[in-house]
Amino acid sequence: MLFADLALSRRLELAECEAGTAYVEARRKLQPEAGALWREIAGARAMFDGPDSPITQTFGLGLSGPVTAGDLDQIETFFLDLGAAVNHEISPLADPSLWPLLTARGYTPIEFTSVLYRDLNAFPPQPLPTGDILVRPLEPGEGDTFLRINLEGWSETPGIADFLTNLVSIMLNAEGLRPFLALANGEPVAGGSLSIRGPVAMFAGACTIPSARGRGAQGALLEERLRTAVREGCSIAVMCAQAGSGSQRNAQRSGFHIAYTRTKWQLAARS
Repeated sequence: MLFADLALSRRLELAECEAGTAYVEARRKLQPEAGALWREIAGARAMFDGPDSPITQTFGLGLSGPVTAGDLDQIETFFLDLGAAVNHEISPLADPSLWPLLTARGYTPIEFTSVLYRDLNAFPPQPLPTGDILVRPLEPGEGDTFLRINLEGWSETPGIADFLTNLVSIMLNAEGLRPFLALANGEPVAGGSLSIRGPVAMFAGACTIPSARGRGAQGALLEERLRTAVREGCSIAVMCAQAGSGSQRNAQRSGFHIAYTRTKWQLAARS
């Protein structure tokens, strides 16, 4: 049985660190002018992907042991010198030394994320009804199709088109990331990604175009990615969702359990 303890948190957060690092490295190769880079400081990964990117933050802070004021000085200098806000995604299982440091330095919590996991040692689950849905990995030359599905699937989110166009182009070249398409009667209607990080399989970016919702595409997409993870030798699946969201409920219906709620802490702007 997997317990939601410090050891599990380290495994899950390390997987996200490695996925973020792979994305930053892909950005460096494809768009060197963007200045993307990352550093490991106090056991955490500090990643810069541009001032406005959600990837520009730290992951894993406090999971390797106590954090000092000097550690935070280094991290804050890294981001501030690059013109970015200072954000940390922090597990509640981080070392207790971290919390008084954050509050004393003017950090405030701005976002809560449910980190959900599933033990793959008991796989496979009961088959999900998929109807006319077929799921397969993205094939060479289908990058534009994957982008179109994402643009349609997230079209209700205002102002996201430019961000998604850039994100998908980099994501498709990140090491270890595997995109999938769900097709209904041969037509692509949904997409999602799988990132293999040692024994941990990360699930992200799933969406369905509005006209095809309610037909089982997401269930089929999740099922095939789970099977792929098991074939690749993964023992844990993880996904993140906004706390209390529909995405969290869907994950729990699919056998995922909440490991913990992660908090994003932001340094107050300095006058």
